[in-house]
Amino acid sequence: MSQINGTMMQYFHWYIDPDLILWNDVKNKAQELANAGFTALWLPPAYKGTAGGYDVGYGVYDMYDLGEFNQKGTTRTKYGDRTQYLDAIKTIQQHGLQVYADTVLNHRMGGDGKEVAKATPFSQDDRLNPKGGQRDINAYTHFAFSGRQGKYSDFQWHWRHFDAVDYDDYSKEQNTIFLLDGKRFDDYVALAKGNFAYLMGCDVDFQSQEVREEITRWGEWYLDTTGIDGFRIDAVKHISAWFFPQWLDELKGYVGKDLFAVGEYWDDDINTLHWYLNTVENKMSLIDVPLHFNFHRASKAGGNYDMRRILDGTLMQERPTQAVTFVENHDSQPLQALESTVEPWFKPLAYALILLRAEGYPCVFYADYYGAEYEDNGRDGNRYQIFLPSHRWLIDKFLYARQNFAYGSQYDYFDHPNVIGWTRLGDREHPQALAVIMSDGSGGSKWMEVGKPNAKFYDLTEHIKQPVYTNEWGWAEFHCQGGSVSVWIQE
Repeated sequence: MSQINGTMMQYFHWYIDPDLILWNDVKNKAQELANAGFTALWLPPAYKGTAGGYDVGYGVYDMYDLGEFNQKGTTRTKYGDRTQYLDAIKTIQQHGLQVYADTVLNHRMGGDGKEVAKATPFSQDDRLNPKGGQRDINAYTHFAFSGRQGKYSDFQWHWRHFDAVDYDDYSKEQNTIFLLDGKRFDDYVALAKGNFAYLMGCDVDFQSQEVREEITRWGEWYLDTTGIDGFRIDAVKHISAWFFPQWLDELKGYVGKDLFAVGEYWDDDINTLHWYLNTVENKMSLIDVPLHFNFHRASKAGGNYDMRRILDGTLMQERPTQAVTFVENHDSQPLQALESTVEPWFKPLAYALILLRAEGYPCVFYADYYGAEYEDNGRDGNRYQIFLPSHRWLIDKFLYARQNFAYGSQYDYFDHPNVIGWTRLGDREHPQALAVIMSDGSGGSKWMEVGKPNAKFYDLTEHIKQPVYTNEWGWAEFHCQGGSVSVWIQE
């Protein structure tokens, strides 16, 4: 998508109000989003979760129930019902945007019935060494989906389709993972805790051919039903990496078109991400977690971060065609499980970096665009009121510049610990140039080449009112304010 300067939006955050009916909301805003410069929307998990109408979508119960059946105390999901979802997708695509479906394959939760099975207990923190012998457990591993009554699929999940669970109704033992009889933890997964295949709920066994066939059948059904253009795949570090090339190839062959896929491998070690992309045969992109953490650290450093290093160790720098770049998401936002907030003052700088450079496929976070207000308990048990300001005014400016100016050769001026910049010289279809300069400390200036002699540039952000004129060689001194970014475009 970088060739056409594509930009996606993550169209939700963790605390979206269920009363909003998100599917209707995004349908009504499709034209507005297309006009702003977005080319794709990543929508939240659309199927029934164990918490029914309150489930954000990651506590997966029934992947065939898109808000159609009375299950888990509700027919609709948090975001609306099946008809509203399918209408939203059709309308979004009619306005020229792609739709990516959030896809949670790792686990199932909220089983309908208990089953007795033999299992071996492991500590949550050590999945290599059992902490006891095999014994009978009683766990919620039967998923019958009685509300759906076999419509779309008569497949029912039983204990043999999972490799581990974290609940035993007999012992009610805490902080324990039970590896089911005849199973092993999936291979080619993250190595934290010895083996990080198990995340939560009933862990889907990807070593099982029966399971793999069912997940492929579901994928084909989902593509037929929704007509989506690709997948955002949740928690890939917990799933055998070898599964995805097979799965994606089968689905692409089935629909006869290319499908975009981006995986969430939450790790800020670039070498781990290189290993993963190689292992999945480059069949998907990954979200650029190391870049997010660079933004997080820079925003917390308050001017004491070396901005020359802001792209170091990132997919954006080392694997740009497979990097989905982002500033914040639903997991990293305040009070969430992977909280690693990028402070509001730094977000305009971060968005300029992902939206106005040549590398990566940028993703704008709903709460950064529209703002958000919510309250929840923190890790310390205290309740907090959170206010996330909207950066829409500036992001819209950046999107305008991305669509009309961010093309052609890119010259970098990452030569000062606080003040950095770059220029884009334009191409045949977009001949006007662009210069970006930012500082995480005090204001500054930088001589940069834009390749346009005797041309007038103005600051699109309106932070600086006076125009800048290039000299006869196409160079000029561009300015920015402290803790700020200016985007200079050719008049």
